[in-house]
Amino acid sequence: MDGNSVKQAAREAGNQDALLMAARVGYAVNGVLHLLIGWIALQIAWGVGSSGSADQSGALGSLASNTMGRIILWIGVVGWLGLGLWQAIEAVITREEAKDRAKYAAKAVVYFVLSWSAFEFARGGSSSSKEQSSDFTASLMSQPFGTGLVVLVALAMVGVGVYHIHKGWKRKFLSDLVEHPGPTVVKLARFGYIAKGVALIVVGSLFVTAALENDPKEATGLDGAMKTILEAPAGQWLLTIVALGFVAFGIYSFVRAKTARV
Repeated sequence: MDGNSVKQAAREAGNQDALLMAARVGYAVNGVLHLLIGWIALQIAWGVGSSGSADQSGALGSLASNTMGRIILWIGVVGWLGLGLWQAIEAVITREEAKDRAKYAAKAVVYFVLSWSAFEFARGGSSSSKEQSSDFTASLMSQPFGTGLVVLVALAMVGVGVYHIHKGWKRKFLSDLVEHPGPTVVKLARFGYIAKGVALIVVGSLFVTAALENDPKEATGLDGAMKTILEAPAGQWLLTIVALGFVAFGIYSFVRAKTARV
């Protein structure tokens, strides 16, 4: 099968109604995930309620604690798988630049990982995003030039954070939608993207710390980033703002589920 045939097959697969519906469901479940992360971060900021992790595993774990949450997890398995497949197909058929192909491919990997993680929690298992981040860092450090590899990961993470801030500030997310969502949703989306960008930049800084101190345990992922923000001057208020940004992004994700350009 030549390259054109592969693209044609991918294009036909990408136009399947079931796949497009699954992708929209994936955006909706993504909204639930961000709402939960924001809620956990708020609890950490104010020292009340759950002491769970303000990251993917903390949010998925809270869903797994009740019947309705487990149902949402199973929906998430299908939705995120659909989103991953759609992004992978876009990486194959897009006529855009190589960097755009790489962006689609990277997003596909993220959604496939989310789908697998949701599957693990839905069937009664568990995992820790913090431990996965530390283990990943330790694995990199064990390789030749491992410290340099960790720094590259850190720079990539910071780059993703800066991209989120730029996308939010410049309203670039509007190109992801088939129609204007209205001024209120635009404000929520801008706030959400910028807050996520700040959090991801802090995640990247933790990878830098891990590399400089040769200690993979310093790379504690999103939960570690939230707690690092809390330790900063006026950290309680800064973390509250970031947490509310995640909530705002969650609300925007529900709108995106309906109006996304898929």
